[in-house]
Amino acid sequence: MWHPEPVIRHSIPETLWPTEEEAARSLLFQPVRVGRVELESRTWVPAMVPWRATEDGFVTRENLEWYGRFAAGRPGALVVEATGIRDVPSGPLLRIGHDRFLPGLRELVETVRRESHGRTRLFIQLIDFLAVKRRPEPSKFFERFLNVTDRHRQALAAFFDEEGWLGRDETEVRAFLKVAPDAVVERVLDERELESLHFGYRERVTDTHLGHVRELPRVLPELFAEAARRARAAGFDGVELHYAHAYTMASFLSRRNDRGDGYGGSREERVRLPLEVFRAVRSEVGDDYTVGVRFLGDEVIEGGSRVEDAAFYAAEFARAGLDFLSVSKGGKFEDAKRPKVGQAVYPYTGRSGYECMPTVLSDEAGPFGRNLSLSREVKRAVNGAGFQTPVVAAGGVGTFELAEEILRRGDADIVGAARQSLADPDWFLKTRAGLGTQVRRCTYTNYCEALDQSHKQVTCKLWDREGLSEPNVSLSADGRRRLLPPKWEGSRQ
Repeated sequence: MWHPEPVIRHSIPETLWPTEEEAARSLLFQPVRVGRVELESRTWVPAMVPWRATEDGFVTRENLEWYGRFAAGRPGALVVEATGIRDVPSGPLLRIGHDRFLPGLRELVETVRRESHGRTRLFIQLIDFLAVKRRPEPSKFFERFLNVTDRHRQALAAFFDEEGWLGRDETEVRAFLKVAPDAVVERVLDERELESLHFGYRERVTDTHLGHVRELPRVLPELFAEAARRARAAGFDGVELHYAHAYTMASFLSRRNDRGDGYGGSREERVRLPLEVFRAVRSEVGDDYTVGVRFLGDEVIEGGSRVEDAAFYAAEFARAGLDFLSVSKGGKFEDAKRPKVGQAVYPYTGRSGYECMPTVLSDEAGPFGRNLSLSREVKRAVNGAGFQTPVVAAGGVGTFELAEEILRRGDADIVGAARQSLADPDWFLKTRAGLGTQVRRCTYTNYCEALDQSHKQVTCKLWDREGLSEPNVSLSADGRRRLLPPKWEGSRQ
């Protein structure tokens, strides 16, 4: 993973925890309305992909245990992982693209209700993504995937100053390129072909020469709307539209989106499809159902969107009637690290990925609260446009002090904490009870993120080797790690 240079190793900061009385008076533990639902507190567990679904996208026992464990810590809101809206294979990620997924999703909702005693509101994140292929063996790429044209023959002829290349057949060109030096390959292949060779083939929303990409504005509103209908039928309190990171909807919002069909170019055109998707969802689920969005405050890539774009989008989202705005950062394919042969490119390995999930190996700014300026600007834009739509801030929040400071400064209305909640799902309960010194604190080394990158079941290094021989402990597929943190015996319901 990319790190700033020179690297400074930070320690997790010393912190003061509130007494039970101080916690009761705090903003963090005050209720807040999000659409038609009220959160018991302003604590929020953002979506995290745990790699626990079946290969067909169905809910498993491990999924139920995972979300049940977070619910037992009673956050105000819990967001279920990015869940695919299409009925297509996508590996061990949850899916909601067909009614056959409803029974498992209903059981997930019931589990969260039971484990939180009905105190945690449950949202599900809806995502669409385009094709991303694994990095191929070079020989396989040249034999099967490269579309040999006269452009390649002309490039070879120019490189070697030998016109005989113009008459070479396709087989000869492929055979030569398979063994050609890198200097030749880099002159002969164009930018996209080189990317497919070194990173694997990846579709973009700007590939309008592909029929299914060209038709995305026609297809996606209905797909998202149907997914939201299923979410409501399953009992979720609301949906979060995934407009962030490396995926389809974020790509429409990106400054790099130069589609010429009215869905790219200016900010107004880039936000057009995201708004049309929301309106289709709202029409399907009604005005009495919570619909929010997760989007980027900054893409952190060359030519990408910045906070001024995010501020514009936020005001448009609020004006359209979205019920909450959850702000993230980075996590893009464009600057990702080159994967090994046989692996897929991972959008959290470059600078943009680092800024999404900064670690204790950082620059002078450090990882704690690093991205809060983005939610501040988004909230300012929303309020300045005359709206009070709740804004969710996140990014390196692991203490009550920082969470309360965010709310008191007015940087956001709700505070999200993913990695700290993974380290200790009970940290909200402990803090509320005046027992903050018992909180298992995240060390922000991204052990969890490395597991995610390898598509392994996500755990935390602070607890995944404890009590492996205890009765009824769920273990990872390799039997070396527990899948859930130990229960907190001091839990108060």
